[in-house]
Amino acid sequence: MSLLSATLSRVKPSPTIAMSARAREMQAQGHDVIGLSAGEPDFDTPEHIKEAGIRAIRDGRTKYTAPDGIPDLKEAIREKFARDNDLDYTPAQISVGTGGKQVLYNALMATLEPGDEVVIPAPYWVSYPDMVLLAGGTPVTVSCGLDTGFKLTPEALEAALTPRTKWLVFNAPSNPTGAGYTRAELAALAEVLLRHPQVHVLSDDIYEHLTYDDFAFCTPAQVEPRLYGRTLTVNGVSKAYAMTGWRIGYAGGPEDLIAGMRKIQSQSTSNPCTISQWAAVEALTGPQGFIADNNRVFRRRRDLVVDRLNACPGIECPRPQGAFYVYPSIVGLIGRKSAAGTLLDSDEAFATALLEETGVAVVFGAAFGLSPAFRVSYATSDAALEEACDRIRGFCAALS
Repeated sequence: MSLLSATLSRVKPSPTIAMSARAREMQAQGHDVIGLSAGEPDFDTPEHIKEAGIRAIRDGRTKYTAPDGIPDLKEAIREKFARDNDLDYTPAQISVGTGGKQVLYNALMATLEPGDEVVIPAPYWVSYPDMVLLAGGTPVTVSCGLDTGFKLTPEALEAALTPRTKWLVFNAPSNPTGAGYTRAELAALAEVLLRHPQVHVLSDDIYEHLTYDDFAFCTPAQVEPRLYGRTLTVNGVSKAYAMTGWRIGYAGGPEDLIAGMRKIQSQSTSNPCTISQWAAVEALTGPQGFIADNNRVFRRRRDLVVDRLNACPGIECPRPQGAFYVYPSIVGLIGRKSAAGTLLDSDEAFATALLEETGVAVVFGAAFGLSPAFRVSYATSDAALEEACDRIRGFCAALS
């Protein structure tokens, strides 16, 4: 008899982490690998934020804290929600976790019963369905293809909802597509949700500040105040503040939900790293100008990658509104063979052959629930992106 639970057998390891691990393994063997699979900025954490962490160590702020965050950080988060999103939360409505992933997981664990359904637009971040499964729920994916700009439509949302739907997971700008929703598009989705009072909204806003051109970010509870009591608005410092390894995420939402999440966290990890919490206070309250500077670099890289990939035969690459990903379609490449003789019968076969034959690591679209496509993270240097795009173009041109 297996020691492992039946629930665990339904969950798969993260494909993005697996692809990054394979790329590192090849690099260790001496291969020339360009990694475009990791979802983290290549910028260093800003100096004033690092200094706040160092200062916390020197000041002896190294003891346990309340399970879900120090008061100073909760106040900084409260001010951030009011400043950026016109959302008013009390400290009792705010939870701080070890990264946004823990915050999302806590919310699902605190609310899902067997048979409860969670609607997840696809393409989706790879962890959403598996977290739902671990929490005992049933993920219901809704395909959102190129024809809708990878966005959920009101009609598709209406068709997916049932009396068992507990949550809609909403992520914009999106991982993996970078797609963002206008205020009007969010208002149209909100009209559907208002007709289904049993449905709550889990809004993952982690890429809020990474937007380009004239796109204006807004979040569901901001657009439709009547959803305020049914929405958990999740964010964190990982992406915009280049603090992925510091592991601080947070959320604002209904007080009873936050209390349930606190109970789970108190019996699992307890408080997030104290030093990271103090660094996050500085991130949210200190100088913010570096975000716009970083975004100018990201926008340049986005345009470089989109233009170069669209020049590759068989690839169609939309230009996203935010985040640091593109999600090119490879419909035109399926069924062909690589120069080494590999049949590209899926986007996983494409990504594997691309890595093995050219040393470019991307993540295949099936991992995100919509094929055939692949995800490129352009959070790396211009030189690396140019070389990677050259290799991808050469790979595509050599297909038979």
